[in-house]
Amino acid sequence: MERRELLELVLDLARETGLEVRREPAAAALRSGVCRVRGAVWIVLCAADPLEEHLAVAAAALREHAGAQLESRYVPPAVRELLERS
Repeated sequence: MERRELLELVLDLARETGLEVRREPAAAALRSGVCRVRGAVWIVLCAADPLEEHLAVAAAALREHAGAQLESRYVPPAVRELLERS
């Protein structure tokens, strides 16, 4: 599976579990990361960061904020592997 396709699967899963996904244009002071805004967990992806950084940030957010929800649902094998090794 291509890395871009894997990222889209991870982001879809994040949205399904209630995480907010934001894609931001490149900015000198902005980096991809996870934050909480008014109680909601946001995954913020900066366009300047590489695809691997986006994957790492999204996988970390899923593990940390949606782990219990992931245990009771189908997760594609490639996504499960990413979550387990990251």
